[in-house]
Amino acid sequence: MDRLQAMKTFVTVVETGGFTAAARKLDVSPSVVSRIVNELEAHLAVRLLTRTTRLVRLTDTGSAYFENCRRILGEIDDAELLAAGSHAEPRGPLALTAPVLFGAAYVTPIVTAYLQRYPHVDATCLLLDRTVNLVEEGIDVGIRIGELPDSSLQAAPVGSVRRVVCAAPAYLERHGVPQAPEDLARHTVIVASAVSASPEWRFDAGGSQVVTRLQPRLTTSTNESAIVAAAAGFGIVRLLSYQIAGHLRAGTLQVVLREFEPPPLPINVIHREGRHATRKVRAFLDLAIDTLRADPSLR
Repeated sequence: MDRLQAMKTFVTVVETGGFTAAARKLDVSPSVVSRIVNELEAHLAVRLLTRTTRLVRLTDTGSAYFENCRRILGEIDDAELLAAGSHAEPRGPLALTAPVLFGAAYVTPIVTAYLQRYPHVDATCLLLDRTVNLVEEGIDVGIRIGELPDSSLQAAPVGSVRRVVCAAPAYLERHGVPQAPEDLARHTVIVASAVSASPEWRFDAGGSQVVTRLQPRLTTSTNESAIVAAAAGFGIVRLLSYQIAGHLRAGTLQVVLREFEPPPLPINVIHREGRHATRKVRAFLDLAIDTLRADPSLR
């Protein structure tokens, strides 16, 4: 068994999500991919993957082995580039994830600048308002908003965002400006479930937490539609400050209850590889961290 080929095949299966997709990427038949992975598991005497009719998932042992394989293969690529005299030239595929609106407004410009700087790298951006498992979904770098759970991921803080309550000036003229969280009971409330899955908002009042239960007139699954409804004067919404920054500058939305805002949420750039990060990942991390930390709207 060619162990290097086996590692590459195993990593490709995990990153593409299945044997058929890995076979297409490697330009071999699915049976060849299956045979190589079976031989690798037999050689190691462990189960690396749990197979079902619909998907392939890493076992706990497989997850640790996957991380080591990625690191080893990345170091081999770096060694080959160095030997070929291309020490400073990142290359290969790079996968990233970020929340939808944050990704569009802040991450995409960084990615395009990175790709223009490094023409031998191709990037894939997974912009979703859910927590993406970097290992299971083959992601190199992620941007997370909120407190991070304890994990083996490496994190670099780059800023913070506020949870703000806002409405259109025309709405506030008609219905009045709420002066305290309990005043929301008399207002038309819009809830974006991507931000507030439960019908309650939490506020800070002099260091004490205040929980306000809501009766939303409009519940929507996307932040974009909640912003449209609020900007049109329909009601009051709670979103993250970066999501409505343009509307605040334009005056189409106005912040209320600012003195009751809870503490800001941290923004972190996360990755899996630590000091063993490949050159393409290190180069992106350097650019993303420097760019985001310099952005005054994220403070």
